[in-house]
Amino acid sequence: MLTKKRILFIANEMSPYLELTEFAETVNKLAIKSNDSGFEVRCIMPRFGVINERRHRLHEVVRLSGINVSINNDDYPLQIKVASLPNARLQVYFLDNEDLFKRKYIFNDENEKWYEDNGLRTVFFCKGALETVKKFGWPPDIIHCSGWMSSMVPLFLKTVYKKEPVFAHSKVVFTIGQNTFKEKLGADFLKLSNIHANIKPKDLEPFKEVNNTALFRGGANYADAVTFGAEKVDKKLSDEFGKIRNKQVLSFNAESDLTDYLQLYHDLTK
Repeated sequence: MLTKKRILFIANEMSPYLELTEFAETVNKLAIKSNDSGFEVRCIMPRFGVINERRHRLHEVVRLSGINVSINNDDYPLQIKVASLPNARLQVYFLDNEDLFKRKYIFNDENEKWYEDNGLRTVFFCKGALETVKKFGWPPDIIHCSGWMSSMVPLFLKTVYKKEPVFAHSKVVFTIGQNTFKEKLGADFLKLSNIHANIKPKDLEPFKEVNNTALFRGGANYADAVTFGAEKVDKKLSDEFGKIRNKQVLSFNAESDLTDYLQLYHDLTK
């Protein structure tokens, strides 16, 4: 009997929990369609304070919680919660931390001021997601990252986690979406992202401008395949990754029924 291929979706947002761009609905549909098409699917996203735990029936996974995510010599406790996606038999895992995510707002405070620790929150989410998968002991064949907050995952997989048995056969898809912020992640973002000696300064070059475009560039740079999740993306990125050698690319198609994504997943796991 053939074992099911496994797909892990790591995303900033996903319907019905959080909808910041149109791709939130696409992630929902992709997860369900993949699940219905014979893949084994799990999803990971941040547990932002605006996500209603009672309405969405989130509950803590005690056996998974208790991980400390180490960043720049500081340890941040990782709490993991789970919910079942409505109308689908698949699980969505939410990564939480008292100091980083329990807020009434997402990326800006009540005065629309950009949170100074959004860079730290990004690194915590990306490293926390991979540590969670290690704790699962659930080797994904495909890891599909979407949203700028997931952009460090491809780099971490190709450097820090490349010898981890659970990721030995994982292929990474990264979706470039529309830019949603104009701020920068701060001067310390690259230092925070350098989570292990396996990451060299040159590895962080694609992220050096520490803005929205740079995060998408870095994520796409280290992915095995790139997709475009919005009609309007930064022109530099569409020119840079629209046609690139040695990397499969899926253009944006507003009329897509998502079978092109399924074909991409199958192609990558041949």
